[in-house]
Amino acid sequence: MRLLFAGTPEPAVPSLRALLESTRHEVVAVLTRPDAPSGRGRRLSRSPVGALADEAGIPVLTPAKPSEPEFLDTLRELAPDCAPVVAYGALLPRPVLDVPAHGWVNLHFSLLPAWRGAAPVQSAIRHGDDVTGATTFRLEEGMDTGPTYGVVTETVGPTDTAGALLDRLATSGANLLVATLDGIADGTVTAVPQPADGVSLAPKVTTADARVDPAGPAAAVDRLIRSVTPAPGAWCEFRGERLGIGPVRPLRTGEVELKPGELRVERRRVLLGTATVPVELGEVKPVGKRMMAAADWARGARIEAGELLA
Repeated sequence: MRLLFAGTPEPAVPSLRALLESTRHEVVAVLTRPDAPSGRGRRLSRSPVGALADEAGIPVLTPAKPSEPEFLDTLRELAPDCAPVVAYGALLPRPVLDVPAHGWVNLHFSLLPAWRGAAPVQSAIRHGDDVTGATTFRLEEGMDTGPTYGVVTETVGPTDTAGALLDRLATSGANLLVATLDGIADGTVTAVPQPADGVSLAPKVTTADARVDPAGPAAAVDRLIRSVTPAPGAWCEFRGERLGIGPVRPLRTGEVELKPGELRVERRRVLLGTATVPVELGEVKPVGKRMMAAADWARGARIEAGELLA
């Protein structure tokens, strides 16, 4: 089939690469978000998907909005049979959805109808899911509501961060997407409506959402931190300034007792009290500095007994 691939961030790259390597499909163009400022110099840079398309010599489309008439005209000229989508980052209007004969096939990183929205992987970790996965479905105007083609599952490990889990899903999801498109071309797969039960929402995670509350139980603190690692990054306040917090390790019951938020500096570790058991801090990021071992930070900060993270 002739394909228009739509995607923007790094997790979409494995899917585009898999389709470029496929002998059954031709990627005739790539749709991605416009070049954006990045780095200290704030220079405009191509999205990861756009960069791979440039490397492969494929035309790259970067409309400010996919509703632009010029983009719709170009899409009609390209006449794709199908348009696979992985984390493109903008809603597609009905006239655009109607162009490909086989529609727009989205790869979403959850087991739909669970975790519809922008942050499915973060939500799965934060809420303690044991299993998550990826789903291919046909896009419609609703938020991740379209009928599904196929799924792959992935176990959520006890130390998984959102970044690590998403990396695995991006790889397994790419294989699922290729298989789905193969089945559509062969007429061997059919989209099935999503069940009405089990719907949950995963809105975009903000910096405010990533603030750690030591007054919560250790398990919730651990899951929150892992769910926002690497982005937007967990944080607390220490001495009136923001302190970035990397993944932690909950202690065993009865090993140490601390009140919520209380810091305890030992020879080789730094502990933080929660509503249940303390957690051992791994790495932290003071304002204006890089991530560092919590023990190194504590020595430099000269933490006094009874000081708190809030």
